[in-house]
Amino acid sequence: MESRDVLLRAFDDIETAVRGALDGIDPGLLTERLDPEANTIAWLVWHLTRVQDDHVAEVAGTEQAYTANGWADRFALPFSPGAIGYGFSSEDVGRTEITDPQLLLGYHSDVHARTADFVRTLEPADLDRVVDERWDPPVTLGVRLVSVIGDDLQHAGQAALLRGFLERR
Repeated sequence: MESRDVLLRAFDDIETAVRGALDGIDPGLLTERLDPEANTIAWLVWHLTRVQDDHVAEVAGTEQAYTANGWADRFALPFSPGAIGYGFSSEDVGRTEITDPQLLLGYHSDVHARTADFVRTLEPADLDRVVDERWDPPVTLGVRLVSVIGDDLQHAGQAALLRGFLERR
């Protein structure tokens, strides 16, 4: 199996987990919180998709789907189009008012397709390319992609767990 095939499988697993967290969900659950400081399903899915969009677009040298394909306008959130949720306060999470699961699924599907298109172009040697010299050691493309995968899978799992808690209350 080629390295790109392993990466494609991992990104497919993220999309499957996101769909599992959102398919058939009561839209009212998207913005509910377990407590006043907790993340919401909507924020978790929006954030994981924004991180993937931001990080993959950067290493691919493309514009993010969020701005290129009009998702920022469709979400109409009270944040800069460059915001990805990193460093958001509890208040910011609360202002992430997304009540349409299809909007989240559509954006994630778009980002997933763009990610897969990029990953299919990669050769094994590409994964050693340094993409961020701000760290010691510098971050390679392979490390960046694995980091996105790990972060996204964690957040998708959190969204699924949160859905389960909320539906069983």
